[in-house]
Amino acid sequence: MFNFFRTQPKNYTDLNSEDFKKGMTAADAVLIDVRSAGEFQSGKIKGARNIDITSGNFMNQIQNLPKDKKYYLYCRSGNRSGQACSIMANQGFENIYNLGDGIMGWPYDIV
Repeated sequence: MFNFFRTQPKNYTDLNSEDFKKGMTAADAVLIDVRSAGEFQSGKIKGARNIDITSGNFMNQIQNLPKDKKYYLYCRSGNRSGQACSIMANQGFENIYNLGDGIMGWPYDIV
């Protein structure tokens, strides 16, 4: 009766800060901040690389990433990084993790 509420299942995993921090330290983990360059410069999680989801070359940048790694993505609140996770999953990436509360909910050091 209410089929219009049906949504696609997520093709990535939302993590809390603790699980995200544990995972991002793995040898095959890649930490990606999908915020703008200005946001990235204002403070980031140590070790993150910046691939801005709103830039025109986001797709080109992710297409060059190896698919055998584990990707840990974050943004300010978890929304843009969730979108980026979905895009990456649709491009064939399998191990994609989103910081559910974003950097705003990150209780650890920011550099």
